[in-house]
Amino acid sequence: MSEATATSADTLTADDLEFLARPLLGFFSTASGPTPPQPRPVWFEATPDGEIQIFTGPDSIKVRRLADDPRASIVVASPVEERERWISLSGPARVETDGTAARELAARLADRYWDLDDPTRAQDLAEILADDWVRIVIRPEKIRRLSF
Repeated sequence: MSEATATSADTLTADDLEFLARPLLGFFSTASGPTPPQPRPVWFEATPDGEIQIFTGPDSIKVRRLADDPRASIVVASPVEERERWISLSGPARVETDGTAARELAARLADRYWDLDDPTRAQDLAEILADDWVRIVIRPEKIRRLSF
């Protein structure tokens, strides 16, 4: 195995944004005092200004935990068949209740992760868009990455 390159930074690079634009799952965690983090796989989007956003239900445990403690993180890794690479972002998160923006995010992500020409997936998206959603937006304060 060749030597890995681990780095830290406070902003996302163009290379980071390219990696994060791929249809990869992120593992999202919230801080919760003495309760250990409970990472959950999520779809996500990196914005041009370096924030990470996901959508979730307004009554989800993610939203409830963030109301008590706004610290959150997401880790994104390359698939197992590729050379090892991951990026970890952590910082304060905010919950944005604009349902229209959350549904627009859900639609963009569904288009990235699913084949929407598949009638089953198109129906899945229609059902998603009929629900209420909020966005969780992380402003990274700490970014760590590793690649070979």
